[in-house]
Amino acid sequence: MSVDTSKFRLLHTMIRVKDLDKSLDFYTRHLGMALQRKTDFPGGKFTLAFIGYGDEEDHTVVELTHNWEQVDDYEIGTGFGHLAIAVPDIYGVCEGMEKDGVSIPRPPGPMKHGTRNIAFIEDPDGYKIELVERD
Repeated sequence: MSVDTSKFRLLHTMIRVKDLDKSLDFYTRHLGMALQRKTDFPGGKFTLAFIGYGDEEDHTVVELTHNWEQVDDYEIGTGFGHLAIAVPDIYGVCEGMEKDGVSIPRPPGPMKHGTRNIAFIEDPDGYKIELVERD
């Protein structure tokens, strides 16, 4: 390749959310992410909120895009798969989330054809989040 990619890094991934407050609560309260920054764009009628586990200068974050006039739910589609988050005690984490009403379509257990414990939860918009047990 003629371009030096050694200083490239993934900055963020973006998902559209219908209710920004509900999504911010989900990602901060249930997944422990912190709101890094939030900006309203009145001319475009949208808000961008960046959340993650560390400052954007050093960490990849998630961009939540809220279009103010969005009435219908978004279609997730077949192209997007999921976000993945490492957790230390997947059974305990899922037990606590279940008590809080978080949807867990794939309960914790060994990965098919593997040994690592995983689970899948859903955010308020139905986006899948894989929890991967790691120390």
